Amino acid sequence: MSPNRLQALPSPHKKILMGAVLMIGAAILWPNQQEYLPTRIPVELDIENIIAQIAPSEQTETLVKQADFVKTIAKGDTLSGLFEQAGVDQQTMYRVLEADLNVLALDTLMPGNKMQFWLDDQGKLQQLELYFNAARQVVFSRYDDGEFKVDEINIEGIWRNRSVIGDIQGSFYLSAQRMGLNAGEIQRIESLLKEKLNFARDLRAGDKFSVLINDQFIDGAATGNSDILGVHIQRGRSSINAYQNSDGNFYDDQGRSLARAFQRIPLQKNYRISSRFNRHRHHPVTGRVSPHNGTDFATPIGTKIVAPGDGIVSLVTEHRFAGKYVVIDHDKKYRTRYLHLSKPLVHKGQRVSRGQVIALSGNTGRITGPHLHYEFHVNGRPVDPMKANIPMASQLTKAEMTDFKQLVKVRQMMMGQDV
Repeated sequence: MSPNRLQALPSPHKKILMGAVLMIGAAILWPNQQEYLPTRIPVELDIENIIAQIAPSEQTETLVKQADFVKTIAKGDTLSGLFEQAGVDQQTMYRVLEADLNVLALDTLMPGNKMQFWLDDQGKLQQLELYFNAARQVVFSRYDDGEFKVDEINIEGIWRNRSVIGDIQGSFYLSAQRMGLNAGEIQRIESLLKEKLNFARDLRAGDKFSVLINDQFIDGAATGNSDILGVHIQRGRSSINAYQNSDGNFYDDQGRSLARAFQRIPLQKNYRISSRFNRHRHHPVTGRVSPHNGTDFATPIGTKIVAPGDGIVSLVTEHRFAGKYVVIDHDKKYRTRYLHLSKPLVHKGQRVSRGQVIALSGNTGRITGPHLHYEFHVNGRPVDPMKANIPMASQLTKAEMTDFKQLVKVRQMMMGQDV
């Protein structure tokens, strides 16, 4: 439009035209947000390598560094000998033993287990790893002041069911072994049904058995850990059975418990509790968390200690800090420990019954006065024995039986039984 024609326009039209021009100009000049948004291009990044380059830490270096000494435990090895082979002095070994008081893992090492030692440039122990299997390791790490902390690593993995069906030809042990059960699994079955069946006398050739087992796998490989879910033995027209309920305890198909109930306290009478279970107890000097994994009873030296339930003695030994102590396995799920004893009255492998005297209390190990330190473990983890939901009843309730019957029906089908 020429200047003359613009001048000839009425005043309102001039204003409208000028406003339109300004709006178009503003739209053209207005910044386009899309121009400022970077295009996202997918790039695969090695995050761990980047982090290591940006902020390498002592912990990262420790994990990357190969162990200075690796040893697979062999028969005849001693703890002091293993530390000596690794070049670690006895004083350091005692500090590791002190840290191990809450776990007592070093006392359970078996041939085939592995130990790995990491040392610093001065040859001082920085980290010790106990490798029991792919599902369980215990790691000791050094603090700046030379003391050690302990961490248990338990990996759940994947559990798969396995059904084993066979008949009796010879002894039950050999018959079950022939079908693929190992010694530990057979022992658990015999212990489970000991009140109902004499395996040496009551079984005949041709009697049938079926077992449902849960096996643990990590990264596709079996760890060797297994759990019995159900057992059925057919003797002529009669049968004996046991099924693990959701509470971890075993009952027959009528809901009757196969194990006698536990008693809450492993003593013949009540004694004052001098120190209670406390998973988050703080050390009064260092301020670090130092769990108290048991309950201490103020018992005079020589007080009789009884088994709170039926079980098998798995360990009788002496520890620099725990003193003389006894461990009892109650089937697979429950374990009890008794520390600072004056005298054990049982031996490893012995079967004990609820109420049986197993030891006399004392003041051995590192303690300030006579007492019994009592631990109750469920599935490998310590719990408060004064509060834990441990089996105290011999029969499932009517409400519990509904779910249990459904569970039994499923287990029976998996075990090849006619339902």
